[in-house]
Amino acid sequence: MSEELGLKSKVDVTIRSTSHPSNVYRPEVDTSGVDERKLMWKIDIRLIPWLALLYLLNFLDRGSIGNARLYGMEKSLHITDKQYLIALTVFFFPYSLFEPPSNLALKWLRPSRWLSLILLIWGVAMTLHGVAQSYGGLIGLRFVLGLAEAGLYPGIVFYITCWYKRSELGTRVAAFFSSATVAGAFSGLLAAAIHNMDGVGGKPGWAWIFILEGLATVLVATVSFWVIQDFPDTVKFLSEAERVFVVRRLQEDMQFSAGGEIFRLSVIWQCLSDWKTWVAMGMYMGVVGPGFAFSLFTPTILNQLGFQATASNLLSVPVYVWACIITPALSYFATYLAASSIYPTIPNSVAWVSSNVEGSYKRSAVLGMAIGFGNLNGAVTSNVYRAQDKPWYSLGHGIVLTYIAIGWLCSLLYLVLLRRENARRERGERDEVITGDDNKNADGERNGRFDSVEDARREKGDMWSGFRYTL
Repeated sequence: MSEELGLKSKVDVTIRSTSHPSNVYRPEVDTSGVDERKLMWKIDIRLIPWLALLYLLNFLDRGSIGNARLYGMEKSLHITDKQYLIALTVFFFPYSLFEPPSNLALKWLRPSRWLSLILLIWGVAMTLHGVAQSYGGLIGLRFVLGLAEAGLYPGIVFYITCWYKRSELGTRVAAFFSSATVAGAFSGLLAAAIHNMDGVGGKPGWAWIFILEGLATVLVATVSFWVIQDFPDTVKFLSEAERVFVVRRLQEDMQFSAGGEIFRLSVIWQCLSDWKTWVAMGMYMGVVGPGFAFSLFTPTILNQLGFQATASNLLSVPVYVWACIITPALSYFATYLAASSIYPTIPNSVAWVSSNVEGSYKRSAVLGMAIGFGNLNGAVTSNVYRAQDKPWYSLGHGIVLTYIAIGWLCSLLYLVLLRRENARRERGERDEVITGDDNKNADGERNGRFDSVEDARREKGDMWSGFRYTL
């Protein structure tokens, strides 16, 4: 059924676009000589590896406090288990609340500037963790780190949606997200190795973990100002024909804003009044909450089971190696079997949400809200594995399982409601009144009146009657 809806919608869009030749982006440019396969491979090579590196650093820096804890950080800073949990919690408030405005800033300031800037700020904050002398200093640095890191993940996801068709998002998001699992495995090995510097320069081993990882981030941030590319219509590593080709293929995929869009305040209201935004928030909450708990507490749980600090860090490696294998595999099945609701992993969920939002500003805001709310739950899951609950941690495991159940239920709800909405559009219940178009199903009072199909597309985005949701 979904294939029939998709086929019919593509035919519908093709017919309407043909009847409105002015809708073609830059019609004067000849793109017949562009090889699509080679072009997309060229784009993949220039974008995805560097984005994966940035996210690897993001995940590595965020979770390093869990590794440092095992090497005496709490004792050096004279903090209790409760204070340590508060330090973890403080990170998540700016991390979640700053994500929606950060995505809008990325659109205004360009990816090469914004992503590199926030990377530089959190690299400095990370480095300063290694010279913190008090609990107050640690709290302040965790706040700054959360503020700076907030823009990276939703920013990268939004950035990818500006380059790829909806059917291509799942594998690309999974490709860069898999670097997080690499970081998880690498962090244990790296922490064990860096701890051998204990006493160098008069600093403990846990401090060197922060200092060296932070300096690496600063270095990558500096290079990123020149390596990160901007949006398809202005990027310099593509020829003019290739840039036009990329924009046209996105518009053919119902991403009509690919050729450029003017910001309107009504976009904010569209996000808040769209049920998809709220269900997406629940869906992402269900998949990311357990992830935070796992990344922050795996070394601690292993340590409480009786393993020494270095052994605990090293034993966390195999779990992440397995995750690195299974994450892209699940994304592959979700993409090619159209089964994102069955495999609601983090990359699958965000790719699914992204593919069903049209309008670059609306997409950036929706992603910011959904990912921001999901990440806010890190403030909860960063407190569920308490020292007093060792070694079974029944409370923590129970809460994590509840989050997983919420994620599954929201994914199912998202699927059911999207399928129902597609059916309504096929029946003509969402048809707008278009000047000069004799459509008996059109309802101007409920669906709006427009001078042309192009006006309806531009004004309504994914709420336009010709838009079809991916299932």
